Amino acid sequence: MSQPFRQGQHYESTIWEGVRITLREDRLEIVSPKPLRTLSNAIHTGGLAEAKAIVNWKVPLQYAGTDPARDTSLQLSHWGYSPDHTIGLLTAAKLTHASIAEVEGDCFRLLCITTAGTRNAARAGLPRATFSAYSAGTINTVLLLDGRMTDSAMTNAIITYAEAKAAALADLQLMDPETNRIATGTTTDAVVIGVSGNPAYQAVHAYAGAATTIGNAIGRLVYETVQEACRTQHES
Repeated sequence: MSQPFRQGQHYESTIWEGVRITLREDRLEIVSPKPLRTLSNAIHTGGLAEAKAIVNWKVPLQYAGTDPARDTSLQLSHWGYSPDHTIGLLTAAKLTHASIAEVEGDCFRLLCITTAGTRNAARAGLPRATFSAYSAGTINTVLLLDGRMTDSAMTNAIITYAEAKAAALADLQLMDPETNRIATGTTTDAVVIGVSGNPAYQAVHAYAGAATTIGNAIGRLVYETVQEACRTQHES
């Protein structure tokens, strides 16, 4: 894993030609050489979609927009992206401290990037104050997979991501200030998984649990990048 944007503005995948990540003034831009089938809870173009770009937009800590989906769509258009084929995320985290990890495995190549701001850390499963509007903070993770997966395996990958993220926060002893218990995330976490469907791979991954080759890789990279991004978030 590494944090390339603490010293530079560009990152090119070492295992997947054409995948590039660029740090711009107020966003991280992740582009793929070909459209990806995506599954996400992104504020813009969430759910199942097709995208060639994923944009992680840094908003001010004070941002509390009543319509963040509309704000994101307008901002993407302003920057020149095609809103219908771009995934839009929001964060208040330091983009310079994004953590990236890559691995090649059993009929797949995987890149994971995480940004983290944990001022709104929270533990799921306990009563707490709730709200409807977006609040700044968040752990955003993007998983790019060159390979083939069923839609159910993509959903399985989201479960594995959540388990690995919670494990990373537990090992960091990150606390939910409201409940004084170890946090399982923040109140506004987002995840995107983008799959190439590359026909060069004959195998189709039907599962992505922690004991599968692909699920184990997802869990390890999520754990590593969440740990690094969270651990260094207050460094200059």
